[in-house]
Amino acid sequence: MTHAPRFDSSPQRSTALDRRAAAAETLAEIHAGLASTPKRLPCKLFYDAAGSRLFEEITALPEYYPTRTELGILKAHGREMAARIGKHALVVEFGSGASRKTRALLDALETPLVYVPIDISSEMLLSSARSLGLAYPGLDVRPVVGDYMHQLDLPLSAEEKRHGVTVFFPGSTIGNFEQDEAVLFLRRVRRACGEAARLLIGVDVPKAPELLEAAYDDAAGVTARFNGNVLRVINREFGGRFPLDAFRHRAVWNADCSRIEMHLVSERLQRIVVGQRFYTFDAGEPIVTEHCYKYRPEAFAQLADSAGFEVAQSWLDERRAFSVQLLVPA
Repeated sequence: MTHAPRFDSSPQRSTALDRRAAAAETLAEIHAGLASTPKRLPCKLFYDAAGSRLFEEITALPEYYPTRTELGILKAHGREMAARIGKHALVVEFGSGASRKTRALLDALETPLVYVPIDISSEMLLSSARSLGLAYPGLDVRPVVGDYMHQLDLPLSAEEKRHGVTVFFPGSTIGNFEQDEAVLFLRRVRRACGEAARLLIGVDVPKAPELLEAAYDDAAGVTARFNGNVLRVINREFGGRFPLDAFRHRAVWNADCSRIEMHLVSERLQRIVVGQRFYTFDAGEPIVTEHCYKYRPEAFAQLADSAGFEVAQSWLDERRAFSVQLLVPA
């Protein structure tokens, strides 16, 4: 006997007015970033449908260790994590993407009840949500199309929040926030998911610069295409006139700040229009598209404490190259 998957094919999403407001806000972020020194662009622009597919391709590259290492940790220690989370879990995942790691967690959990995937790319979100709904017939899948950088109204009742929500935030995505922004994000998660919310979070750790730089500048050039996709999105959706062949990808390790810095570097002196504004680029001038912070255990524990959480348990791979940490309210 088969059961129909519990899946809402009309996910919670913004209204047309909300989408216009979000687009106007993003355009304002673009202008503010291009007017700053150094120039910057918001990394959420990576993740249109094409960018999301490129990122999934990146995760399978031999140089890109985070995905396979974290997945190995989840498979090796999933039962321990499940024991800490408990039965009948309500799971919320910010930036769910293809939800590959989600399956490792769901397989370990005992009778999970609800899964709320949140992603800015509706195409990938709906595809993965349908797949999970079929794979886990007893699971109530409630997809949300949205930008988790802003406060979201999640499809969870007050009673469900009191029960205790487990937030799944894999992929070392917390490292993409500046450190003060990371604290604000963790506080926002707690407001959205309830004071009893716990976080199961992937955290990358510092390692040899050559390993880090190769992970963000692969030989096949996939990360370069992913980085350049930011300019395609601006050209298509925000009135940009970036010549795509006039910028090159660069990834460098900044040891002092413990972060990888991703740049798009102008190949020549040029003047670029975005909407109704012009920006001048010198030859060799970078646009910062992403920072990827790597945290030593004591540094991340301090960050979590600033947001009102404490590290209940941490799991690492054999090489201690990556960690998955369970944060609970302090």
